[in-house]
Amino acid sequence: MRRRIAAGNWKMNGVSADLREARAIAQAAQGLAVETLLGLPATLIMAARDMSVTLGGQDCHAEPKGAFTGDLSAPMLADAGAQFVIVGHSERRALHGETDAAVAAKARAAQAAGLTAVICIGETEAQYRGGATLEVLAAQLSGSLPAGATAESTIVAYEPVWAIGTGLTPTPDEIQAVHAFIRDRLPDRDIAVLYGGSVSPANAATIFSLADVDGGLVGGASLKAETFIPIMQALEDAR
Repeated sequence: MRRRIAAGNWKMNGVSADLREARAIAQAAQGLAVETLLGLPATLIMAARDMSVTLGGQDCHAEPKGAFTGDLSAPMLADAGAQFVIVGHSERRALHGETDAAVAAKARAAQAAGLTAVICIGETEAQYRGGATLEVLAAQLSGSLPAGATAESTIVAYEPVWAIGTGLTPTPDEIQAVHAFIRDRLPDRDIAVLYGGSVSPANAATIFSLADVDGGLVGGASLKAETFIPIMQALEDAR
C-alpha cells in the first residue's frame, strides 16, 4: 500500500515562538493514520525533535562535510532530528540555479544519511501554457531521481511553479493525469507522489480524492495549525 502523506514546508518562516503551531499540528497528527511531515527551518528542528511528527529540512548540500560556509549537510540534518529533506524545490531551482544533476546529487546524499528525499518537480506557467508540462516533467524525473529510488527512500512532489502561492491550481483532471504520468515513470510504483501548489482546506478533499495523488506538499497553509490540520484531516478522510 502506498504511503499517505501530509507534508508541510515552512520555507524561510518561523522562530521559536511559532513552535506552538508545530505542537498543535503534532498533537492532531497523533489521531490520524496518515503520515504528517513538517519541513521546518533548520534552526527549529532540534527544538521540535520531541514532537510526535516527522521532521525534515528544506535543502541539503551534496557533500557530507567540507568547506561550504553556510551550507548544511544531510548528516547534520539527521543529527538534529530530521528524517527527510526537501530537494529540488522550484524556488531552489529558480533562485539558486539548481540543475537536475545537482538535485539528484542532493537526493543521493540525503539517502546516504538515512533521510528520505522529497524530490520536487514542476513546470513554469509558460511551459504549462505551451503544452510542455509532460515533456518537462519527464526530463526532470529522469535527471533528478537517483538510481535505485524506492518508496522507503524517496517521495516525489509535483508542484506546478505557476500554482505555488498564487491561489491557482490545475483542474482535478489535469492533476490526476500528471500524477499518473509521473507514477508510470517511477522505478518503484509505490513511491508516494504528492501534489503541491496552493493546497488549502477548501480544495484538499478534491485533490486527495484523485487516484494517483498520495497527499500534499503544503506551503503557506502549513504554517498555522488552523489551516494545516483540516488538510491533514482531508487526507485521512480520503483514504
